[in-house]
Amino acid sequence: MVSLSRSEKKQLLAKEPLFDDFTCGLRAMGAQPKGIVKESREVMAIGRKFAEEVVRPYARELDLKMTEDHDFLPMDFVKKANEWGLYTMFIPKIFGGRGYNFSALGYFMEEIASVCLSMGNLVAVHYLGVTMLVSSWNMRLMNKILREVAEGERTGRPCLLTLAMTEPDAGTDAQNTEFMNTGSLRCHAKKVDGGYVVNGTKIFISCGHLSTWHMVHAYTDIDRAADNTVMLAVKTGTQGFSFGKTENKMGQKGSIASELIFNNCFVPDDQVCIDNRQMTGLKRSYKETNAQIFAYIWGASRAGVGYFGTAAARGAYEHALRFASEQTVDGKRLINHAWCQSMLAQMYTNVAVSRVSCLEGFHANAMHGLWKLMNLKVVYYMVKYTPAIVLDKIFIWLSEKPFLTWLFRKICFDFQADEEINRVDGWGSLIKVAGTDAALKNCQMALEIMGQAGIRHDQGAEKILRDSKLLQIYEGTNQVNRLNVFKRLISKSVSSADVFSASNI
Repeated sequence: MVSLSRSEKKQLLAKEPLFDDFTCGLRAMGAQPKGIVKESREVMAIGRKFAEEVVRPYARELDLKMTEDHDFLPMDFVKKANEWGLYTMFIPKIFGGRGYNFSALGYFMEEIASVCLSMGNLVAVHYLGVTMLVSSWNMRLMNKILREVAEGERTGRPCLLTLAMTEPDAGTDAQNTEFMNTGSLRCHAKKVDGGYVVNGTKIFISCGHLSTWHMVHAYTDIDRAADNTVMLAVKTGTQGFSFGKTENKMGQKGSIASELIFNNCFVPDDQVCIDNRQMTGLKRSYKETNAQIFAYIWGASRAGVGYFGTAAARGAYEHALRFASEQTVDGKRLINHAWCQSMLAQMYTNVAVSRVSCLEGFHANAMHGLWKLMNLKVVYYMVKYTPAIVLDKIFIWLSEKPFLTWLFRKICFDFQADEEINRVDGWGSLIKVAGTDAALKNCQMALEIMGQAGIRHDQGAEKILRDSKLLQIYEGTNQVNRLNVFKRLISKSVSSADVFSASNI
């Protein structure tokens, strides 16, 4: 029998840099609180109930309504989601939310998005805005804005957040620090006494017209944007801020894409999430810290898009399965033909493989990314079982103390290792590609099984196909995400000479 000494194990692991990259789920089994399992089951049940009672009866109607009038705002659905508590569900109790763990978010969104990606996005994109806010670790501003979301739930006036990054002449350039300085970024933030004056335009901002707060990336020097990024919280109604057009999209019509216009818009210092002044004292450079913030954002948001892909693949499979169970060909039901069984089996496999990869990506975030602190057992159970009234009294007072923001930034920026940044960001891209490609593949297979019936709107499959294509484009195109997988997860395991050689083959 062969056994390894402690030093041999250490040496072996040191020679295999990828070991921790593909064992996030394995390590999470013992490290994560067991209460997350129960929470995941609860949110799946809530998501399934909401999908059946609210989403399914309205999905095709909303799609048709938006086809006829792409300026229509689905505020009725947003209000219904707000009544169900969906916009505070994954906001921690310390900020007045319902406090379900972020690790369960993927399960929840799959239940809704498998019925309708548009309405799933009307819920999920709010948490994209939350993700951008949290990635700044500005505890005072997080407490202020997230408690407004909770208050909006109590009063029946939804308070949603957006992430505002994409610009008219800079899509991917705005999402990656390596492209920002050579891109065509135009959203300028000029520092003045008491705040910033912002000029520029953001486009394709999901749910912009429906939201109260907008987490905006602007640049004090547009020629050196990677070193001069400012993250601002801009509230709807602010002087100098207005909405432009909504996009007439092919798919995900119900989830509107807005244009945000900033014309000498003054944003006070107390609404600055983070800028270079606040990065002073961190161990990484401004550019490196900005890249770290992007990794926090994309590691979580692209993981969510991967789950959306899983949901779409599942939706296409379920439509094809229903159709095959009802239709008769050559005297027997379609589902009893071997060729159809083989295709359905492949579609089911695509869903399962995509879901498993998404779980690993969510475990990467839980172990090393955005919600790592909330998943520490001592923090998790302390927050879970401390009465909300006690948390409110303590945390509202603490959040105003600059020390708390300093402490969280030290922990979350300085103590996050480079390999953890690579792991979180790399897995976000990996599952985004895997999930969204699975969605398109299953949609195509569903149409092959359903034939002409598949292109009928009342059958639902063609809508999923239209909705799914957008998944391969937003949060960085799949081509860009494949490059990020190489950068974050592959390049470190090969020498620079090997990379150079491979690039010239």
